[in-house]
Amino acid sequence: MTHDTQAYGLWTLVILNSAIFIMFAFSFFKPQTSRDWRTFGAFSAFVVALFVEMYGFPLTIYLLSGWLQTKYPGLDILSHDAGHLWSTLLGETGNPHFGVLHIASYVFLGYGFYLLSNAWQVLYHAQRRHSLATAGPYARIRHPQYVAFVLILLGFLLQWPTLLTLLMFPILLLMYGRLAIKEEEEMRAQFGDTFDRYANKTPRFIPRWPQRGLGSNAN
Repeated sequence: MTHDTQAYGLWTLVILNSAIFIMFAFSFFKPQTSRDWRTFGAFSAFVVALFVEMYGFPLTIYLLSGWLQTKYPGLDILSHDAGHLWSTLLGETGNPHFGVLHIASYVFLGYGFYLLSNAWQVLYHAQRRHSLATAGPYARIRHPQYVAFVLILLGFLLQWPTLLTLLMFPILLLMYGRLAIKEEEEMRAQFGDTFDRYANKTPRFIPRWPQRGLGSNAN
């Protein structure tokens, strides 16, 4: 059995891809406060960990190599395609880049960056006016930027799951949840009843489907 000897150890691609996605996210998010930097730093760590395994050293593949070779004896674990573990585990055949989950990952990534960009535009103008951001995506949920980061992370996990990023994901969810609560405390102290009225009609993370004649409660 042969495999692609250039599938890993491509550290230039690790650096290049990490830099592209981190700079792309930075251009939309533009962290300013220490809270913003913590959010962005956690996201960046996830991205670096992902691309290190995707192009540098496939730690997950090595740790699971014994089980993978037993379960899938014909699998070339050192080929790049083998890193698309969801494709392997679901028994998909053919090029994994054209699989359902891989295509879905692009949808999550694309919409995540789109939401991040729109949310930043609204937040930027609101901060300049020293007002509460309630337009655009903020009219549907209170924290669209955090939701955008989660969508992007989900996109990466659908495309290339690793043990490290799967472990980091729930930690990041908890971190973003706590940051959102802290941010709301600051907004309540700054805007008072205006924020309370906004929070009472706008969910925190998951938008509601419009329902006629029904009141709304904050989540």
